[in-house]
Amino acid sequence: MSDASGFEKEIARLIVESLNLEDVDPEKIDPDAPLFRDGLGLDSIDALELALAISRKYGFKLQSDDRNNADIFRSLRALSRHVEQNRVH
Repeated sequence: MSDASGFEKEIARLIVESLNLEDVDPEKIDPDAPLFRDGLGLDSIDALELALAISRKYGFKLQSDDRNNADIFRSLRALSRHVEQNRVH
C-alpha cells in the first residue's frame, strides 16, 4: 500500500477491524482494487457494517439507497475520498 495516502491507510484499518477480516493486512490492500467480488471480496452485509462503522467514527451516514453507492464503495481510494469530503469529526 505504498501509494496509499495516510487517510486511505486509516480507512483500510477501519475496514479490517470493523469487519473482523483476520486474514487481511490493511497495509496490503490495494487502494484501487475493488472492495467487492474479485477484490477484497466484501458483500452487502459487509457494506452495511462498514457504513455503520464510518457513521460512528466520522459522524455522517452512508445511505443504503444512495444512487452513488457503487462509485463510493468501488475501491478503498474512492471510499476514502468520500469519507474525507463528508466527515464531521
